[in-house]
Amino acid sequence: MDLIYADYAATTPLDPNVLAAMMPYMTDVFYNATSAHAGGLQAQQAVMKARMDIARHIGAKMSEIVFTSGATEAINLAILGVARKDATRRRIITVASEHAAVLDAASYCADHGCDVVFVGVDRNGRVDLDELRAMVNDQTLLVSVMVVNNETGVIQDLKAISDIAHAAGALFMTDATQGYGKIPLNVDEMGIDLMTFSGHKIYGPKGVGALYRRARKDRTVDIEPMQYGGGQEGGVRSGTQNVPGIVGLAEAGNIACAHLEEESARIRSLRDRFERMLAVKCGAVVNGADAPRGYNISSVTFPQADVNAMILNMPTVDCSKGSACASTKAKPSHVLTAMGRTADEADRTIRFSFGRFTTEADIDQLIDKVVTNAL
Repeated sequence: MDLIYADYAATTPLDPNVLAAMMPYMTDVFYNATSAHAGGLQAQQAVMKARMDIARHIGAKMSEIVFTSGATEAINLAILGVARKDATRRRIITVASEHAAVLDAASYCADHGCDVVFVGVDRNGRVDLDELRAMVNDQTLLVSVMVVNNETGVIQDLKAISDIAHAAGALFMTDATQGYGKIPLNVDEMGIDLMTFSGHKIYGPKGVGALYRRARKDRTVDIEPMQYGGGQEGGVRSGTQNVPGIVGLAEAGNIACAHLEEESARIRSLRDRFERMLAVKCGAVVNGADAPRGYNISSVTFPQADVNAMILNMPTVDCSKGSACASTKAKPSHVLTAMGRTADEADRTIRFSFGRFTTEADIDQLIDKVVTNAL
């Protein structure tokens, strides 16, 4: 029986067109992008084009894109980098439903003298803006709120949040790992100072990501590097550049952004039908259903089911109880408990996520399998 992959929020398969774009830089054009000879110049030009493409996707300047090994490194570089650079402002505000990379980086800052506070979310996972306004003060260095939640798909109002942060002179950061290539992003329109994302969430390679760092006349974000060496990436992130990965990240972004409107409509239609049928046939409840959501993620609670048994009884279905980074932990989802769900409700929840290669037939089979095992 064919496998049904419903875990696109964890990772995505490498798009064949992305692989084709990467191949020359894994074979003939194998050069170090900082070498001064002709081969090095070829590699350097590929990195420059990738930087230009990614900047265009988010309304940034080329010089504001910093390539990293992934979103986790980019998040740590952003949060720890600004905290180490500014010794005057010590408050960091984030959300209890953030990805573990943000929460753990903030926790590290708390252990080293920062005042880290968490703004609440409502039942649908949206940030309480009034609570945020009350938290922000003249000691606030950074407000960090992800744009699309990795477990529920809930989308935050970035412009409203960045306005609150900037009114107090604070920086605004967003983890866009689940948003880049899936929803329109513009750093100026949304007031973003720092943004992070990854290749493997958009059909690109693993091991590569990027940090957007604002560098404009009106506002430049200073970051203390986490590693030192050859001075690559403007001295912010030293280390030999991963040319094939960088090319793959940009090409994945090119494809995703070019087809964003049609893909979002197609996959949203599949996801909505999936959710409607589960609600009707087995009383399933979708978390964050009344909030704006990314088109590809369904966080579904089965009030009467043992979801551990469900997952075991569906060996041809790839899905998860939460984010891949947290699925090995015994604790209930911190995202769902932040939204007011009980530990029992969180434990009865499965995350399904869909993508480029999900078909109508996949959804039909998935509905049958899930309903059969939920009853």
